[in-house]
Amino acid sequence: MKDNFIFITGIGQDSHRFLFDDLSKPCIIGGVIFENIPGLLADSDGDVVYHAICNAITSLNNIPILKGIADVLCKKDGITDSKVYLEKAMMSLKEEIVHVAIAIEGKRPFFQDKILEMRKNISSILKIGIDKVGISATSGDGLTDFGCGEGVQCFCIITAKKVI
Repeated sequence: MKDNFIFITGIGQDSHRFLFDDLSKPCIIGGVIFENIPGLLADSDGDVVYHAICNAITSLNNIPILKGIADVLCKKDGITDSKVYLEKAMMSLKEEIVHVAIAIEGKRPFFQDKILEMRKNISSILKIGIDKVGISATSGDGLTDFGCGEGVQCFCIITAKKVI
């Protein structure tokens, strides 16, 4: 008997401002540390890519990851690593991820040299091939606070296969 399935799509977004010129907190985006860039203003490490993926998963399964599971992990247990939040999000997902598309906006840091490393990190956590993870990055050309270098914004679209 053949499985019947449909494709479903989840969308997520996240953004954080930089901590002025404070270099004591590392800037982590897509699980990659960007040197000589201030960290992001957040209770956690502020990884906007992992957070946007978590929010996309929430839009698929209606389980609040960042405003639920991650808040407990952060505030109660002191866990600030967004990788842990994303791993928990994956545990809550019953659907099979087919593709992940990520769009990052920020004047800084320079993302292009680290995109492959981000794709590897994401594919490992989501347990999908690296060819199923697409990332684009834009400077924003000064049109938003992100384009002026004040912070970073990320959008994520997940396509998943749901057995019906």
